[in-house]
Amino acid sequence: MVAPGRRAAMFFRAVLGVRQLGPDAARGWVTGLSSLLDCQRRCVSCFAGAAFSGPRLASASRRYGQSSALDRFLGLSQPDSSLTSHPPAVSIHRDEQDLLLVHRPDMPENPRVLRVVLLGAPNAGKSTLSNQLLGRKVFPVSKKVHTTRCQALGIITEKEAQVILLDTPGLISPVKQKRHHLELSLLEDPWKSMESADMVVVLVDVSDKWTRNQLSPQVLQCLTQFSQVPSILVMNKVDCLKQKSILLELTAALTEGVVNGKKLKMREAVRSQAGTHRPGPAAKGPNTQSVGGPQKIGWPHFQEIFMLSALSQEDVKILKQYLLAQARPGPWEFHSGVLTSQTPEEICANTIREKLLEHLPQEIPYNVQQRTVVWEEGPSGELVIEQKLLVPKESHVKILIGPKGHLISQIAQEVGRDLMDIFLCDVRLRLSVKLLK
Repeated sequence: MVAPGRRAAMFFRAVLGVRQLGPDAARGWVTGLSSLLDCQRRCVSCFAGAAFSGPRLASASRRYGQSSALDRFLGLSQPDSSLTSHPPAVSIHRDEQDLLLVHRPDMPENPRVLRVVLLGAPNAGKSTLSNQLLGRKVFPVSKKVHTTRCQALGIITEKEAQVILLDTPGLISPVKQKRHHLELSLLEDPWKSMESADMVVVLVDVSDKWTRNQLSPQVLQCLTQFSQVPSILVMNKVDCLKQKSILLELTAALTEGVVNGKKLKMREAVRSQAGTHRPGPAAKGPNTQSVGGPQKIGWPHFQEIFMLSALSQEDVKILKQYLLAQARPGPWEFHSGVLTSQTPEEICANTIREKLLEHLPQEIPYNVQQRTVVWEEGPSGELVIEQKLLVPKESHVKILIGPKGHLISQIAQEVGRDLMDIFLCDVRLRLSVKLLK
């Protein structure tokens, strides 16, 4: 008996001729860690990771793992080709990260490069996809909108190809930006990114029945204004669909029936599904418009279509190989040891903010101010961080700490685990919650 995921893949390959990816791969690994809670002081300490120790420079391979960014920069290790698929760690020292960012790229004889912009509505899964492509979680992810507040770079380097990912905030209208008092960068960054793009990846959340049947006006406007930039469509969260046949109609709507200059032959397949009663993809919602209306809802100039789950390593690997293959002859922009343009402090602050968005209700996480008090390397090479979380109301203090300090403890543990995976070293994190005066 053929598995449902495999049947769906075979079905779409035969009907559409587009790239339907395999079933989800098993996810992640969990590292045990211990936490120390001090309720009276309203703070929590979280210890995460395995031991990496030694002098600051000479022990980069022990502290950040074999084939680390710093080691390759200093010439302390010579990793063979079998290790090149492992993403480099990020240095815990800002000066080392800054030095690596400006260092001359160690590119091969025939380098290739591709600048990729990820576009989509808020919460479409752009940061999740970026993290999966990079192999490390360097961008914040949560179910709440506007988790990504500004443009950030992620760099994939394999063999002679370098792909630069520009993870942009979700495209919003000027009306929403003013109504919700959002930063101007949320409105401007995606447009600025397009000016230097070699390719656009448009992400659509196919699990959202209110928005999935059409590209947002902001995405269409961006694609139209930069029509000379090649684009591909990524239909994300296909694992959430119970009836994969809906993807046929969504594909027809989002591409206007044309992919890579060729019309999709889908009429017979759609007719065969006509007798099945199911909610159509064009269900009317607050942000949708009639398919038969005069306004454009799709883009007929996509070069490729990918149907995937951004959480699946197996799915995303195929997209990653496609992007690497599209890289054009040209000099690299970064050293092969660079994973992201963010500073280690920015990564930490964004990771904490991600957990606040995930665990706190309503508007509370958006009102939390973060202040880093301590950022230093401990005696055994561990990273010691102390950050204050300032909230405007006493009730918010109680909510953030949680009963018996359990919530703030959980947040610290999750942040510590994520930072350990990014920096590949011990992380000792202390979070304190205080009332903003």
